[in-house]
Amino acid sequence: MRRRPARPDLGRFVLSFALAVALAASSAADAYPQTLPEGVIRGAGVEGITEYVLDNGLRVILFPDQAQQQITVNLTVMVGSRHEGYGETGMAHYLEHMVFKGSPKHPDIPQEFSDRGAFWNGTTWFDRTNYFETFPASEENLAWALDLEADRLVNSFIAEDDLRSEMTVVRNEWEAGENSPFGVLMKRTMSAAFQWHNYGNSTIGARADIEYVPVERLRDFYRKYYQPDNAMLVVAGRFDEGRALELIVEKFGAIPRPEREGANKLYETYTAEPTQDGERSITLRRVGDTQYGMAIYHVPAGSHSDFAAVDVLAHALGNEPSGRLYKSLVEAGLAASAGAFGWQLREPGTLMTFAEVRTTGDLEATKTKMLEVIEGVTGDPITEEEVGRAKNDLLTDIDLAFRRSQSIALQLSEWGSMGDWRLFFIHRDRLKEVTTEDVRRVASAYLLPSNRTVGLFIPVQGTPMRAEIPAAPNVGELVATYTGGEAVEEGEAFDPTPANVEARTSRFELEGGFKYAFLPKENRGNTVVASFRLIIGNEEALMGQATAGDMAGDMLMRGTANRTRQEIQDELNRLGARAGVGGSVSSVSGSIQTTRERLADVLRLIGEVLHQPAFDEREWNLLKEERLAQIESQLSEPGPRASIEFSRRISPFPESHPRYTPTLEERKARLEAVTLAEARAFYERFYEAAEGGSMAVVGDFDPEEIRPIIEEVFGDWASEVEFARIAEPYQPVEPELIEIETPDKTNSVFIAGYPFEMGDDHPDYPAMELGNYMLGGAPLASRLANRVRQQEGLSYGIGSGFSAHPVDNRGVFQVFAIQAPENVGKVETAIIEEIERALTDGFTQEEFDKAKAGWLEQQQLLRAQDPSLAGMLSTGLYFGRTLEWDAE
Repeated sequence: MRRRPARPDLGRFVLSFALAVALAASSAADAYPQTLPEGVIRGAGVEGITEYVLDNGLRVILFPDQAQQQITVNLTVMVGSRHEGYGETGMAHYLEHMVFKGSPKHPDIPQEFSDRGAFWNGTTWFDRTNYFETFPASEENLAWALDLEADRLVNSFIAEDDLRSEMTVVRNEWEAGENSPFGVLMKRTMSAAFQWHNYGNSTIGARADIEYVPVERLRDFYRKYYQPDNAMLVVAGRFDEGRALELIVEKFGAIPRPEREGANKLYETYTAEPTQDGERSITLRRVGDTQYGMAIYHVPAGSHSDFAAVDVLAHALGNEPSGRLYKSLVEAGLAASAGAFGWQLREPGTLMTFAEVRTTGDLEATKTKMLEVIEGVTGDPITEEEVGRAKNDLLTDIDLAFRRSQSIALQLSEWGSMGDWRLFFIHRDRLKEVTTEDVRRVASAYLLPSNRTVGLFIPVQGTPMRAEIPAAPNVGELVATYTGGEAVEEGEAFDPTPANVEARTSRFELEGGFKYAFLPKENRGNTVVASFRLIIGNEEALMGQATAGDMAGDMLMRGTANRTRQEIQDELNRLGARAGVGGSVSSVSGSIQTTRERLADVLRLIGEVLHQPAFDEREWNLLKEERLAQIESQLSEPGPRASIEFSRRISPFPESHPRYTPTLEERKARLEAVTLAEARAFYERFYEAAEGGSMAVVGDFDPEEIRPIIEEVFGDWASEVEFARIAEPYQPVEPELIEIETPDKTNSVFIAGYPFEMGDDHPDYPAMELGNYMLGGAPLASRLANRVRQQEGLSYGIGSGFSAHPVDNRGVFQVFAIQAPENVGKVETAIIEEIERALTDGFTQEEFDKAKAGWLEQQQLLRAQDPSLAGMLSTGLYFGRTLEWDAE
């Protein structure tokens, strides 16, 4: 029993792998049986070969050849490694072995073959498994062979004892394949070439699946696929067609057509390998004595009209001695052998090229030359002479193959697995019609660097060093006696209502204007969080300072006068804390998460970061490179580009204004131009002038211990530049459609919205808040999500947003969605229709009640989380609000 060979015969790989065979006309069997057995339908007939179909779905192909003194029976089951699921790799091949282990009527199949003097075997490939036997021609032998194949098709034992003994046999076959450098390299390279499709999995399967597959899964696989409606029977040789049909109906006709429902339903493979988007490469280092280089290119399915030209192209590249690879590599002394062949499969397959290099040769130079020859066919096109030679050679193979009915009987397995046995003839006819221009066209279409996967086998001496990963431990044993350490303190049951939060919160203000709030409460593990924000500068002073301000804020955590960037992180880790500080052109913000006993030390460390930044030149250069890389990574991304352009239209400001939204190109230019001296000067002028600011501490801490530290860290800012909040007033904008092309991106972004005059103290603000929540603000529970995602399936992410400023009389409503580019119009139409429906019909009372309850629960949840509660309290200090405003 065998799979397809791992390494082709270098002198005749075309016949073995491309299966370029077809039929010449046969005059011996033009007369069909006049009367068909009951339950048989005559199908297509082509050049002496006739198809019949039984009631149970079995396809029967008869090829009488009275000149032969033998008969070949070939049963093909349309299941191969392409059909295997997770944990099932190698299962189709495994079954090929198991089906030889016997059935009720034929318990010792190998002995029966021996008794009949038959030549027999079975093979497994990506798209099919087949079983065949060739034996002396007689009606008795034909009846025996048909009875055998019918019985083992559905009644094979698939016994656990047989699986146990055959496992080591199959594993040994796997091990033998692993000894072949060429075979292993081909497996690894195919695996790299196919990311999702099962053509990337070797037919032999994974060793672990071979060793551990349960017999129940093997039986289920067998019962699903080994059925007459998923099989094709070929009988070729010297036999009477009418009598053969009677025997086939007798042996196979009694097998019922299976119920194809539920888990037993057969699906076409819908996993499609995406277009390869760049060169891939793998390197294999194993003990060996020869080097190999390999390049694989994706090509169309064997039934595609391009494949005949691919076949000719593979011949022109890989034939010996006329092929380009042979002449450029072997004759030039760069390789010992070289070749090319196409795998003609049911779904898009590959064209494979290779070179064998002695250990004294230069593998890298050979690879470079091999790729130059292959992909150079565009500049040095395939010639008429090469095409003519290839066609003559391939068609001669076809003609010679037809002279042996056994060969045709076996090769029909391949064509049937591609979809229909008549593809045999179609491919032959296409080969005859292939033109030089066809070959040049497919070379230009498929032999592209972006479509290439390269594999290299580099032999090593001795035992190679490898990282052997131990198996996962028995978790049950691991946890059986585990008791853990001392339990952390649970904390108190805290009611996060606005009234209770206010009752527990104390507010203070320092002389310089910095405000802070304390909300002490017992938390699990004595945890505490803090959130703060410092507001700096004014509109006039900050003109033209945006980039320097942003970079100054980013430099804060990158070292102080006393500590390096790493030492800051090390100290935070020592304290078991998470904390950070960052800034922009108009503010500095930070957050802390730590424990009661470490809060004071963390605050002092944050004070050091704020007051003593180093502005180290090396860190500055690293930061610039990181930021430039971030910008460049967004240049072709639809999300950032759409968001930026929307912001530029919805909030128009002059270029020098601190609120101006620069394009990505402008950001890059500004970042390249800004200097360390400018960032340091910004810090010295504005940070030491911070007047406005607020902070909230929530959790397990001692207020009396922390108050003087806050005074120490935030109370000594000297004022040079007068602080004034930068307003963001309502600005009317003209309706505009902006379309941004981002080539080679499979997802698009849709953003729409507009500003209007409304602050969050407007009487209509609560109604707007709930209206937006019902329209698109509630994840998956809003009208937009229900229409566009749930019902029409057009978008993974869609929603709407609404905000209104606490001071400036400005509100913004917007809708956002992601979708395939071709669905943008449908998404836009759906959004507009849902907005118009809301405006025309309003909302139902039930919808409104649910939304109000859900929105209020959401706010309750936010207050129940210390980080968000600290943020609310800090923001409220800045705008002069308490949670009583939230409650109202």
